[in-house]
Formats: sequence, C-alpha cells, structure tokens
Amino acid sequence: MSENLQPLGKEQLEQMCEGFDKQGTNRVAMNAVTNAGINEVARNYDKSRLLQRRFSVSVDNGDVTSQEHSGRCWLFSSLNVARFIAKKSMNLKEFEFSQNYAMYYDKLERINYFLQDAAELVRSGETSDSRLMQHMLNDVMGDGGQWTMAMNVYKKYGAVPKDLFPETASSRNTSEMNVHLRSLLHQAVARMYENAGDIDQIVKTTLEAGHRVLTINLGTPPTSFDWEWTDKDGEFHRDGQITPQEFWKKYVNAGLEDYVCLVDDPRKEHPKGQKIAIEHLGNVVGGDATEYLNVPVDFMKSLASRILSEESIPVWFGADCHPMMDRKNGAWATDLFEYGRVYDFDFDLDKEECVRYNDSAMNHAMAFVGVDVADDAKTTRRWRVENSWGCKIADKGYFTMEDAWFSEFVYEVAVPKSMLPAEYQEALKKPAIKLPAWDPMGALAR
Repeated sequence: MSENLQPLGKEQLEQMCEGFDKQGTNRVAMNAVTNAGINEVARNYDKSRLLQRRFSVSVDNGDVTSQEHSGRCWLFSSLNVARFIAKKSMNLKEFEFSQNYAMYYDKLERINYFLQDAAELVRSGETSDSRLMQHMLNDVMGDGGQWTMAMNVYKKYGAVPKDLFPETASSRNTSEMNVHLRSLLHQAVARMYENAGDIDQIVKTTLEAGHRVLTINLGTPPTSFDWEWTDKDGEFHRDGQITPQEFWKKYVNAGLEDYVCLVDDPRKEHPKGQKIAIEHLGNVVGGDATEYLNVPVDFMKSLASRILSEESIPVWFGADCHPMMDRKNGAWATDLFEYGRVYDFDFDLDKEECVRYNDSAMNHAMAFVGVDVADDAKTTRRWRVENSWGCKIADKGYFTMEDAWFSEFVYEVAVPKSMLPAEYQEALKKPAIKLPAWDPMGALAR
C-alpha cells in the first residue's frame, strides 16, 4: 500500500458523526429509510403519479414471457420480436417460441467458440495470467448475449414452438449448470497450458463433455416435428413434418436476419458513423461478427419510432435497466427517485462519464412495443416496453419508459439495414474499430 494513503482517523470519524447529527433532516431520512427502504422514501410522488401510460402507436404482443432465474433476456426479447411475426403469419392469438431450444444451441456453440479462441491464444503465447485470458476465464458461460448472436443461432438452428421443447429446472435457473460448464472450460484451458501438444484432443473431449452436460440439463432438442395448430378464427391447419430451420424461415419471414445493431457509445474517442466491435465476443464460429454502428441516440429513437409506426413490428433494444427503475409499477424516468434530496448529495455523472467510469453499461435486453409521438409527428415522448420478467409486475409485465430515460440509459437498438441513409450504409462496409474484450459495450453478452 502506498505510504501516501491516509487512514480514516478517530477525529475525522467523530467530526462526520457530529455533522450528521447537527443536520436534523439526516435523522428524519435515517428513520424513514431504515423502516421503509430507500426507494419508498426517495420515490418522486408527482413523477410517479403523472407519468402517462398511453401511447399514440402500440403493437399488441399478448401475454409477456418470463426468463425466470436466468440471464436469457436477449433470447427472450429477440424471440418476442419473432413470435409477433409468427403469430401474424399463422393467425394466432398467443404463441411462444422455445427459449430453451435457443439457449441449448447458443451454449453449445459458445463452448466451441471459447475452446477454439482459447486454443489459439495459448498457441500464440498468451500467458495464463494476462488480463485478456483472465477476463475470458472470468466471463465464460454467462447467459448474456447480443442480437447478432441470437440471429446466428436462429439462422443455423431455426426455432421450435415452446411446447415441443419446454423449459426445464436448469433452463429456469441456470446457475448450477453454468458453474459446471465454467469449470469444464477452466479445466480445458489449464490442460492446454500443461499439454500444448494435446490441444486438439482437449478441445474435442471438452466439447463432447459440454454437449453431455447441456443435454442432461436441458434435454435433447428436436431435429424435426409435426406442426399443426388451430388459428384464432377456429380454423385447423396441418403443416406436416418440418425442421426447426424450415419453421423459422416459413413463419418468421420479416428479414430479421438482415437487421443491424445501432449503438450509442458516448465516449468522444469513438466517432459517430463508424462501426465498433468487441474482440473475442461471439458465439457461432463462422457466424456474423458482433458489430455495432455508432450513431446519435436521437437517430436510434427516430428509427425505433418508424419501425413501430410504419412496420408495426416490435423493436429489440439493450439498456442499463437498473437506474431509476420502479420494478413493481413498471416505470423508468430520470427523476423517478430523488436520491440526491434524501442523501444531500448530487449524483451528476452524464452518460459518457457513466460508461467511462463503470457506472453504467448494457445489462438487459427488451422490446419496444409502443411509442407516444407529439403532435409534430417527430418528437418521441415515452415508450411502451415488453419485458421478460413475467406478468405479476408493472402493467401485466409491460413497462413505461420516459423519453429522457431512453437518452441516458438505452445503448442499442436492432433495425433493418434498409432503413439506414447512404452514409451509414457505406460505413457498414468499412472495418470496425476493435475494442478490448472487457470494454463496457460488450457487457450485455456477459
């Protein structure tokens, strides 16, 4: 420890305690917060009651889904967009894709991706204690992911209805399975360093073991199935034998695979109008790279609003869901809680500072299913959000987001490439700025 660091002294502590007691409102705040909790005390009553929950544009996606005790928000939200399209294709009132099926193949592919990536690093001389290797070992086998990674899974493996590959105890609560998969991969890397000549065999053996772990926990996914259904008008349909890949192509026919990801990276050293990518971030070897086009947040809003208004399709997005969130009532607003008034301290980091100093990052993916646009037909005022936390909170699981909160805490949206202007189309053809594996713009995939 540096000799210049100063210990907390008795006199300084006594002064802070005296200062706390001299300010009468501190004790009132302490009494309230210790009994009711900080969010109950700090909730902005006027903002909470006056936040409107009506929208000029809305698309109905039916009952919300629940990811339960897992971090599969990116799969749930992308499949929520897909199920909206599938319901229209099949004239169904309610329908849900198997998130378990998507997770099975994501994790199997991610095991292979990690093993191949780690093997290449070991062969190249990367040391086991390097920041990169330690980050990869710490980060491996989480549940997170990105839109592009989801599309990689659907393009290769398709999708199946939920009742044909339902949830299991391990898909509902992934923690134990993930611990075992993580240990499996940690062991593989250790053996790679010990026996560099056996790396190919280590990769093969570990991939086979990972497949067994996944299948034991999640079941054997179907490779084909008989599909028949009765639509919302009471008409019966029979499709016969169909593969998951055929099912996806036939009923999710809205070009989702051609979407691109727009991101608002507020750091000045990352220019708008350029692609960025995170090194060592991906799932399917040979799939599309996880890349984003860095654009102003107002441009992201304009395209999300257009998709809802013109295409009537939900819009996938990634955000930092925790700040200023009323989970019970389903609301986000930048002034929803007055923490500064309770603590007598100003929390004033802007979006760039929050990213730079690790105060904010993408940690949750959802879908916009509504927007309220002002009378000028341009200005967005608030957003309706389909979450994947079940129907017992918010408006039967749907949240309301104030537009200013979008500006501060939404980082990414997935949009059709065809909607981009010419200069952004050209930017997509250029190489991406490569950011290190631990960069906060990759946080959603961890």
